[in-house]
Amino acid sequence: MFKNYLKLAWRSLKKDRQSSFLNLVGLSTGLACALFIYLWVTDERQVDKFNEKDSQVFRVMENRIKSGGIWTSPTTSGPMAAAMKAEFPEVVYAIAEIPARRFTISVGDKNIRSEGKFSGKDFFDIFSYTLIQGNRDQALADNNSIVLSEPLAMKLFNSTDIIGETVELEHEEQFTVRGIFKSPPANATEQFDFVLPIERQFAKYEWIKSWGNTGVNTRILLREGTDVDAFNRKLAGFVTAKTNGETTHRTPFIQRYSENYLFGSYENGVVTGGRISYVRLFIIIGIAILVIACINFMNLSTAKAAKRMKEIGIKKVAGASRSSLVLQYMGESVLLSCIALTIALLVVALLLPSFNTLTGKQLALTFGWKPAVSILLIALFTGLLAGSYPALYLSGFKPVTVLKGRLANSMGELWIRKGLVVFQFTISAVLVVSVLVVYNQIKFVQNKNLGYKKDNVITIWREGKLSSEDHLEAFMEQVRKVPGVVNATFIAHDMVGHNSGTSGLKWPGRDPEDKTEFENVAVSYGMLETMNFEMKEGRAFSKDYGADSNAIIFNETGIKYMGLKEPLGKTVVLWGETRQIIGVVKDFHFESLHEEVKPLFFRLNPGATYQAAIKLQDGREQETLVSLEKLYSRFNPGFSFNYKFLDEGYQRMYAAENRISILSRYFAGLAILISCLGLFGLAAYTAQRRQKEIGVRKVVGASIGNVVVMLSRDFLKLVFISVLIAFPLAWWITGQWLEGFVYHITPGAGTFLVAGGAMLLITCVTISYQALKAALANPVVSLRTE
Repeated sequence: MFKNYLKLAWRSLKKDRQSSFLNLVGLSTGLACALFIYLWVTDERQVDKFNEKDSQVFRVMENRIKSGGIWTSPTTSGPMAAAMKAEFPEVVYAIAEIPARRFTISVGDKNIRSEGKFSGKDFFDIFSYTLIQGNRDQALADNNSIVLSEPLAMKLFNSTDIIGETVELEHEEQFTVRGIFKSPPANATEQFDFVLPIERQFAKYEWIKSWGNTGVNTRILLREGTDVDAFNRKLAGFVTAKTNGETTHRTPFIQRYSENYLFGSYENGVVTGGRISYVRLFIIIGIAILVIACINFMNLSTAKAAKRMKEIGIKKVAGASRSSLVLQYMGESVLLSCIALTIALLVVALLLPSFNTLTGKQLALTFGWKPAVSILLIALFTGLLAGSYPALYLSGFKPVTVLKGRLANSMGELWIRKGLVVFQFTISAVLVVSVLVVYNQIKFVQNKNLGYKKDNVITIWREGKLSSEDHLEAFMEQVRKVPGVVNATFIAHDMVGHNSGTSGLKWPGRDPEDKTEFENVAVSYGMLETMNFEMKEGRAFSKDYGADSNAIIFNETGIKYMGLKEPLGKTVVLWGETRQIIGVVKDFHFESLHEEVKPLFFRLNPGATYQAAIKLQDGREQETLVSLEKLYSRFNPGFSFNYKFLDEGYQRMYAAENRISILSRYFAGLAILISCLGLFGLAAYTAQRRQKEIGVRKVVGASIGNVVVMLSRDFLKLVFISVLIAFPLAWWITGQWLEGFVYHITPGAGTFLVAGGAMLLITCVTISYQALKAALANPVVSLRTE
């Protein structure tokens, strides 16, 4: 019986090739979109899930009270890890970490820039990075030890059998190789090439030992079965207790390490989402596109019902039950879905490299049992959904009626078909509006006046001789003489997020309980001029005034927050030292536009800076960079000239939004394409069904234009209704997304008019071919009787 159903389904598909082709293109396109989204969503949900004890690995964070709310920080005090391991029996392992940054690591004449991080000796007990050489318990036990990644070891030694060998860091310190690990997997958020013992940093810097300072990441492994909520309650007052009641505004808590990627956004100390919103969005888009493809199948199948009514009548008279007919027609849709799945898999395989480029991922079309079952279930779901309504509709024909050649289209059936078309184009219109809003917001972000000039500014990390204050000014003097250099300075901020904050600032009238953090930016002379910060009042740091080492400059928000009137000349106390306010800069964005501008101050301290900022003359960037590289090589031998453009860092802040914008455009375009395929098929069947009516109208004098308008009017009405339904829905959806930005556009009427006009134009183009074909047909042929 099953074999017979397959034969009947195959014959039916071959019989009406135009309808089968349209359905096949629609379903295969929909399935290809769904597969791309499935691969992307699966990868997103697996980020940082590589640890064998994923459910037990946690990061320690802090909620910090500030004016007007709570700020959630990913950093803790340096002693936190050791104290938690010693005092909480639930903690099996704990480490303090300093995030990875670039270092120059050398062996002989090989100098390689690599990402390195500092971590505690329990690092390889918490994280499941595979050690291919060395002992995980001893790899970081010695302060002079280093653990290299396999690729870095090969670059340095052309071998991984190098335990006991020596490498040099920054041409200053030597370390002994104690282990080799495989590189972090592609779906790990932290990528690094080597690990150093953090105990060296504890021995080197006093600030890291203090409970009053933060800036260190703490990771722990909990005992299996630990009640996380109960543990958080136990941990809440830990910092307060360790500071003898002095620090009451910091409340530590733990979050599962692998959850931070998707659930990394906090508001007033509560998780409000993160990238999970994009995951959910694309799941909805994938389902919507599949539903649109299924609606095409339903509409085309019911529209051509007249061609199959005698077949159904004969089968019913011969004894076929309704259930057997339902199975037959469902079989047709499932078979078509399976064929479409095969085509979709080929499309995905061919386009996956391009998709990976768009998404910045390394997705692969694997055929393990889990992905295979998931893909087959998607195809089965599509086939059953697409075939459900046509099967029930066709199998419900009465044999007496259909054998007489009469098939009355009920109002219910017509309304269902129209309703499905409206549903299709409503989804498409929502996607079009959303794409326009996202595009305009990204354009707004890219063109927003940030309060400083980020264009043509490069940054260079301080290392080698540049680490010494004695060489800083000498190097800068040489840099400023290079043709094409407008200005140059040193700064301790990358201008793309929170870098360093402090609550150790006091001013007249300050509430002693106020622990709001000010962004702390150490700079050298010429910083404000190089970055083109605009002064609201006062002046920048200058050697002409001698004692500027005790001067301080605030942004507008900082002055407003402190409530200072006529601030110039007034004094504040920073970490016990009195400083005089010499200037106020206009507010500028040093974080993303998702965040409001926060209080900030500049202090003159070249030794505390970590990178040079060099402004290049517009149009002479390449030749200037060549000259700078030669100068750098002479001044800092053994270190490569690695620079970054400041605006590239700014763009990276919005990498997720940019990719979402691009992907949305592709998926919206495909949704419209699928909808138009169905509309094209319906227009063809409508023209065929009204063939004699068109012939009569032409005989009595109707023009080609009259016929085209007659055939197009009903479809345009449906699309117009879709647009009217879609606009309020799109306005609400895009409004929710835009709320994630403190600074954002307000979608105007123009956005909706453009979207609506585009939808109506696309509809006209889609149905014009069939309408013109019917209008130009010879009425004699259409009126000829049998």
